[in-house]
Amino acid sequence: MAEQLLHWLGALTALFLEIALVISLLLSFKERKKLRVRNRALRKEREIIFDFIHHIGELFADADEVDMTSLLKRILFFATKTGKAATGALYLFNSDRTQLFARAISGIFPPLYDSESVDTQKLLTQSQLLKTIVKNRPVAPGEGIVGSAATIGNGIIIEDAEMDARVPSYTDSFLKIHSLVVIPMRFGNEVLGVLALANRTDETSFTPSDLSLLQAMADQASVPIHYAGLRAALEQKKQIDRDMRAARQIQTSLLPQTLPHSERVQLAAYNIPAFDIGGDYYDFIEIDEKHLGIAIADVSGKGIGGAMMMAVCQGVLRTRAPQEKSPARMLSELNRVLSDNLAEDMFITMFYAVLNTQTREFTFARAGHERPLLCRNCDGSRVAEPLDAPGIAIGLADSEIFDAAIADISIQLKPGDGIIVYTDGITEALNDVGDEWGIDNLLHLIKTESPESPEALMKAVKTNLALYVGAQQQYDDMTLLALKIS
Repeated sequence: MAEQLLHWLGALTALFLEIALVISLLLSFKERKKLRVRNRALRKEREIIFDFIHHIGELFADADEVDMTSLLKRILFFATKTGKAATGALYLFNSDRTQLFARAISGIFPPLYDSESVDTQKLLTQSQLLKTIVKNRPVAPGEGIVGSAATIGNGIIIEDAEMDARVPSYTDSFLKIHSLVVIPMRFGNEVLGVLALANRTDETSFTPSDLSLLQAMADQASVPIHYAGLRAALEQKKQIDRDMRAARQIQTSLLPQTLPHSERVQLAAYNIPAFDIGGDYYDFIEIDEKHLGIAIADVSGKGIGGAMMMAVCQGVLRTRAPQEKSPARMLSELNRVLSDNLAEDMFITMFYAVLNTQTREFTFARAGHERPLLCRNCDGSRVAEPLDAPGIAIGLADSEIFDAAIADISIQLKPGDGIIVYTDGITEALNDVGDEWGIDNLLHLIKTESPESPEALMKAVKTNLALYVGAQQQYDDMTLLALKIS
């Protein structure tokens, strides 16, 4: 009996072991099946990403420039296809990163803001109007779902959008949002934009797997967007550089190419702009056989605006000089002509003089410009002193105030006397510790070196300035004129 019982127990144990083995094999088979499914899904995701990168790469292959609009449309196309989304929009930051704008839209993408102000009746008859509304509506960082994704740098998934207060509610079926996924487009630590997809085509909700795959795609898409932006910025800079070189050539042509020659007066001048387009202007105008006009000006606004004002100054001066030999009245005329055309933050300091080369009478007026320096020999030594004259800068006051403030000053020059006129870029030139060269250094140079000619003085000033400044970047133009009575 005991032997029979042991036999049955052994048989039962063997049966349980066989059952356990079968169960273990079934579980192992199911786990392997899950792994195969997961691997297939991962391979599919990888293929999707590789396919996406390949197609985006085609835009860059052998292309001198990339059309950003085409790039964004292609990215959005693959995103909606991958996420099985019915509609989507791709937002990018503007240049100063203060706002996001929808740069590409696929399908009927409902506005995610201000739903109460959307006239759905108009949208039914004008489908293009919907895209215009979405594209023209800027989104601030942190504003709504799109702005939040841009700020936090993480994706947002809303499986049941109709129950989420962050999603606008529309009564019209073509605008209803059932499910929404919003993904930041990240390049390194910077968010370039946001990808928003709504309503899966199979009428299911977006899943965390969708978010993960779309985030990987968005991060990959950010690379060509970043470099396309750099390329566009580089092309824009090249065009600006070309325009600036052309403007510089035009501006240089406005300055005297040769100086008037006279047996009674020696002349010299130089101009070094701090940037491509300078704001300094100088001119020598042969008014008639015995009168020479001398002008120097400094426009407060540099760049193209300053160059334009410089051109206007030259035009007015050269047109009016034969009829107007009073420097004060000439500057008053310039103030009347230019004041209405100057920007609020722009003004012009200017010095204008008329030299009678026969009598050596030197008459000048000063519209807020640096004081000219009179150089002459006294008791065997060289003396340099500033000459004062009343006046205010052009563009700072109306005609009545300007005319009352300015006046002509006349002095009698003698053989050997000289006049030096300059812009503040000369005296305010900085060395490597931020100290200005200053008027004292200019006066000391004139007194100690006693150059025999204006040309020699120019060389001495440029040499001393170069030694003082060294490699320090200068932020103002340098212009200096000199004359000497023979």
